Amino acid sequence: MFWPFTAARRLRELGILGINRRNAACILDHNPRVKYPLVDDKLRLDALCRKLSVATPDLYGVINYHSMLRRLPELLGDRCDFVVKPNQGSAGRGVLVLAGRKGNDYLRHNGETLTLEDLRQHLSDVLSGMYSLGGRPDQAILQQRVRLHPAFETIAYKGIPDVRVVLYRNEPAMAMLRLPTKESNGRANLHQGGIGTGIDLDSGFTHHAVQRNRFVELHPDTGLPVVGLRVPHWAEILEMSQRVAVAVGLGAVGVDTVVYSERGPLLLEANARPGLAIQIANAQGLMPRLKAIDARLAQRARSLEWLRKHEPVEEDVPHRAAG
Repeated sequence: MFWPFTAARRLRELGILGINRRNAACILDHNPRVKYPLVDDKLRLDALCRKLSVATPDLYGVINYHSMLRRLPELLGDRCDFVVKPNQGSAGRGVLVLAGRKGNDYLRHNGETLTLEDLRQHLSDVLSGMYSLGGRPDQAILQQRVRLHPAFETIAYKGIPDVRVVLYRNEPAMAMLRLPTKESNGRANLHQGGIGTGIDLDSGFTHHAVQRNRFVELHPDTGLPVVGLRVPHWAEILEMSQRVAVAVGLGAVGVDTVVYSERGPLLLEANARPGLAIQIANAQGLMPRLKAIDARLAQRARSLEWLRKHEPVEEDVPHRAAG
């Protein structure tokens, strides 16, 4: 009878940030609604990143209308290696990774075959809003397919890992590496069976990992350790995540990046409503991290105020008498 109350008290003791508190204390307080379109619209975020000189995957084209699908072979040309994304999609829904051609058909990253008509139907679904936030009509983005970085070859199954950094008041609060598995069909999505691996913010090393909310030490498909790996370009990932967080003006935001074998870290997207599973991946609650950031920023503000009050101005400095 009292179990729910006991469980809730235990979660508070562990510093777990729940969805209601996230919405009330983080999103409502720090995320102005007017800023949401900057992160919900991938094309707008891509344009912003280019202004900031933050690297993103190359943009091959955008399909805006159903009528453009009649000319799909012409639009695609001989391109066979690309990614299809809904412009306003979320949680990886509607993303299609194409890695090659087999005659007139396309090959997905997991080896499945896709006919031109299958691809046209998928693009039509994207344009109709099947994968968009709120089911609104959408645009389909044709984007560069990222190549796997050698550091991840032993712990990724037919897909590309990505890094999620959650920032609070423009400060990194927590991070995780998401790894694709056979169960997730080569996607780095935790709810589909991917692995979430907590990352130490200071060192960039993975220190804890879960799959389906259960602790794992080895990748289920490769049998190799997923803990103790250092994420390449870690300092650069944190720096670019902070720059984007400041630019979009959201105080609580999740920033997703991938590490490309040839170009280094590339920013994929940002999320105004970052999920909370990152706490399970790190085996730590977010609340102590958020409180520490609040305290650090408050101390910084007090120090700056003290300096402004006590820093001598020119007329207060005694001048030596001439001669």
